[in-house]
Amino acid sequence: MSDAKIIDGKAFAAKLRGDIAAEVAKIKDAHGITPGLAVILVGEDPASQVYVRNKGKQTLECGMNSYEHKLSADTSQEELLALIAKLNADPNVHGILCQLPVPKHIDDQAILAAIDPAKDVDGFHVVNAGALATGGEGFAPCTPYGCLMLLKDTLGDLSGMRAVVVGRSNIVGKPMAQLLLKESCTVTIAHSRTRDLPEEVRRADIVVAAVGRPNMIKGDWIAPGATVIDVGINRVEGAEGKMKLVGDVEFETASKVAGAITPVPGGVGPMTIACLLNNTLISACRANGLAVPNLGFDS
Repeated sequence: MSDAKIIDGKAFAAKLRGDIAAEVAKIKDAHGITPGLAVILVGEDPASQVYVRNKGKQTLECGMNSYEHKLSADTSQEELLALIAKLNADPNVHGILCQLPVPKHIDDQAILAAIDPAKDVDGFHVVNAGALATGGEGFAPCTPYGCLMLLKDTLGDLSGMRAVVVGRSNIVGKPMAQLLLKESCTVTIAHSRTRDLPEEVRRADIVVAAVGRPNMIKGDWIAPGATVIDVGINRVEGAEGKMKLVGDVEFETASKVAGAITPVPGGVGPMTIACLLNNTLISACRANGLAVPNLGFDS
């Protein structure tokens, strides 16, 4: 039995989606505007198909318009760029994302760069990365944005806390560090080359694990009472050869030491699509000069 408070990302995401649906209904009634999210899937990657299906379902459940563009694996880069240009110009589309990975003959960086930063609800465009780093108005990537919501809901004011982010990807690690800096945390970005990684983690009030290695961070790495956000989703072989999902943190040992911890699954995962929908709502409000709701930080 764990001693830590379990941070229920599934419940938080459900509440956030409910709040988004209420705001969507308001702007529909008052202004006749329906936020629209366009999702592009190139090829038939099974995991991507599941993600896209879930995104479409949750988009509709929130009262938004869902535009799905499923392209064959042999679609050329030029054809994909032409579709993005068309969506950039469509006033009914407020968010655009191209599901990664794309087939090898397509340059994913060129695709991300082609999306209008004002519609880049994934927060991957270099303009949005720059806005996040410099305190400008843009979009934060959905997974770290969701992690921040869970942290603030659990801890309240984060000012002055020591935070260690394990992982330095452009999608999670770096933007997570920027978001924590904005909250006046003292932030360390650690990674596989960090000297004495356990000792770095032990110094932290907040640990965000986003390194992609199953059960890498052990309980004796965690400071007593620290808050642990586990972004990892790793498939490993469990009992009787059955596959199971585990995080980057060894939950059994860490949950006996931490003050609060996210489980895998049911922690950070559900927050990603909820934050994607939140960014789409924000985009629709900005595009039409409406007040932007501050959802996810009001509890």
